[in-house]
Amino acid sequence: MSVETVARRYATALADVVSKSGETETVKSELKSWEDLIKSNANLQSAFANPSIAHLSKEKVLEGLLAKTKPSKTTANFLRVLLRNSRLTELSKINEKFVSVLDERSGIVAAEVTSARPLSESEKAEFKTNLTKMTGKKVNLNFNINENIIGGVVTRVGSTVYDGSVKTQLENLRQQLIRQ
Repeated sequence: MSVETVARRYATALADVVSKSGETETVKSELKSWEDLIKSNANLQSAFANPSIAHLSKEKVLEGLLAKTKPSKTTANFLRVLLRNSRLTELSKINEKFVSVLDERSGIVAAEVTSARPLSESEKAEFKTNLTKMTGKKVNLNFNINENIIGGVVTRVGSTVYDGSVKTQLENLRQQLIRQ
């Protein structure tokens, strides 16, 4: 099973739990802190990832950290479940999916606009307005710059890509000329 699929399953289950208990923001921020803690400590990463370290030892490390950080009961139990199922090392991907699932349920869609040059504030606002109309949802928009696309923009909404870049248009024209 792919990490993507596993992450979505854990994230969806956790989202179900926190939406019932009303702890959404608390758990979201605590998991982000835990993700940062594990990412910043190479020893923790290797300890939780190493199959030759006894599970009991890993539990002791986790329980020690839980005692020091004192997260909510939901967060602590979720981390224990991840450890028990050897998924704690995938916390970053699970956390990413968790935020994504919560956004989906709130009617928010993530979008990314990549342009060859920085966009003005009015252009950014126009993109946001157009994407909101197109999706019928609130849009959480990120802007990137990639000079390799030459001009135009590439917009990604969820898993759909709208490629209006000059680079792609030139490539399409080249393919048409080759076929003739």
